[in-house]
Amino acid sequence: MQLKPAEQAKQAEQKEQEEQTAQTAQIIQIVQASPENGAACSEIYKPFVENTSVTFEYTPPDAEEFARRIASLQGKFPWLLCKKQGEVLGYVYASAHHPRAAFQWDVEVSAYFSPKAQGMGLGTAMYRLLFRLLREMGYLRVYALITVPNPQSRAFHQSVGFSQICLYPKTGFKLGEWHDMIVMEKMLDPLPENPQPPKAYTPALLEQVLQEEGHLFSSLRL
Repeated sequence: MQLKPAEQAKQAEQKEQEEQTAQTAQIIQIVQASPENGAACSEIYKPFVENTSVTFEYTPPDAEEFARRIASLQGKFPWLLCKKQGEVLGYVYASAHHPRAAFQWDVEVSAYFSPKAQGMGLGTAMYRLLFRLLREMGYLRVYALITVPNPQSRAFHQSVGFSQICLYPKTGFKLGEWHDMIVMEKMLDPLPENPQPPKAYTPALLEQVLQEEGHLFSSLRL
């Protein structure tokens, strides 16, 4: 049976997308972080601590401390790594916004990438994957805390749906000056009248969501 030109074009487009996705999958790998990845995360984070006010830490955490931080979130929240041919290019993760029970539907998110992976759309893709995971787990609101000035981070978070809700004036002292901090918020879902506690995070959930959201990475050229 001969296909109509429109059907042939659609089939060709679908095949091209599948091949592109497969090619990207061979290059880019998204995985859940483990304590063994502490050294790689430490190396990515270190320049931000030493050279910028993006983070308010003074001393770069070493591999052991990063391993401890990753382990503390295992089974609770996603900590996603992006690898290319085995090299870690960056990571995003979520953590509890506040320990009090009434805040259990809120999370904070962070993202750090090596210079070679910045400006390629990777942060957007990984954040969207992270948001999908958090939504599946039952979280409702996401916060990001951003030092001022940091126009790149502010614009980036706005581009993925965040909006500023407040400012802490002159709240952190680093690199010889006082810095404001803004709080940005993104709603994942409408607030229900009787919310159920969020679900635990599992590797199976990441695998399921990656199968459905793999297209987020299909057009990246890293």
